[in-house]
Amino acid sequence: MDASLSITGILALLTAGVIGGFINTLAGGGSMLTLPALMLLGMPADIANATNRVGVLFQSLAGVKGFKDQDKLDSSAIGPVLIPTLLGALVGSLFAAYLPVGVLKPILLGTMVTLALVMLIKPGAVIPEPGTVPYKVFERPTAALMLFGAGVYGGFVQAGVGFILIAALAGGLRYDLVRTNALKMVCTAAFSIVALVVFISRDQVLWVPGLILAAGMVAGATLSVRVAINVPQNALKWLLFVMVTLTCVGALLFD
Repeated sequence: MDASLSITGILALLTAGVIGGFINTLAGGGSMLTLPALMLLGMPADIANATNRVGVLFQSLAGVKGFKDQDKLDSSAIGPVLIPTLLGALVGSLFAAYLPVGVLKPILLGTMVTLALVMLIKPGAVIPEPGTVPYKVFERPTAALMLFGAGVYGGFVQAGVGFILIAALAGGLRYDLVRTNALKMVCTAAFSIVALVVFISRDQVLWVPGLILAAGMVAGATLSVRVAINVPQNALKWLLFVMVTLTCVGALLFD
């Protein structure tokens, strides 16, 4: 793919990566930018979906490091949170290798519309009050099921999965948005590894554009962590609402 090596293609991927990595770390929906950027280079949807995971993996690792350095990562929750998420990711990534991406579109739309409505009508159900003590995964079986569902969706297609993870971690386990985003980055890193193993085995990953995109996404994620630590929780809530709404509109308008 010659376009991926042109100056224009490189700049487009870097720009989409920076913006996508920033948005993914603070809220979600960044792959709504990075996937089209890859497809504009001439990639089929399945190849773009697989190649996008390279950027998502490196972005997630950068986000995890940033939140951990700021003491915002609940390390004790990583194992319990990852078990249902990884099981779902394995199922989802196997589905992705054989089924069209559009199969899960209604699930994403339903989750996002519900999340947006709940945030407007009863925001406390999604965004806990400051000082709320989070639950353990074993105390909330529904949250574990939501994490499994997030893994299935994330293993299948990356775009929008952050919103499902936020619903599980903030709404289900009652983490504040900063710590929710920290654990969300752990989850996306983990199931990106699972998904990449499947996609690499099927020779669906294009490494040069994937690594260029990753460079931009790492920069965006690093900047995003600094913003997340320093802005009020209420501002993060409204950013999340805006991104949920925009992603809903994008999913409705574009196949």
